[in-house]
Amino acid sequence: MDLKEMMSYHSFAVVGKTLDESKYAYKIKEGLLKHGYQAFGVYSEYPSINAIEKEIDIIVLCINPVLGLKFIQENKKQFKGIIIQPGAESEELLTYLKNEKITFIEGCVLVGLSLYRNKGE
Repeated sequence: MDLKEMMSYHSFAVVGKTLDESKYAYKIKEGLLKHGYQAFGVYSEYPSINAIEKEIDIIVLCINPVLGLKFIQENKKQFKGIIIQPGAESEELLTYLKNEKITFIEGCVLVGLSLYRNKGE
């Protein structure tokens, strides 16, 4: 799966400081909402991905890799893939995702919005 395909989905869980306007998690969540996607903030707004009442297609990790790994390991919800923002990756996280056969890419949602906004259209 690549960034274009990930951006074709509708519902995103953005893991990071989504209430702090100076953080990329905030900019990503707001950008997704502006372009018609569903976006839920995890960490600042929801305590976990599991707490989101709706289905999630894509998880966006925009948080310290140790915390990102914790959120993924605790998650019980079905999803299609993970986008790991620059700086949110670690060898431990990448190894875990590969071992669990979880679909992921390292990429930038803001770039995805500029190239493929409006759900891939």
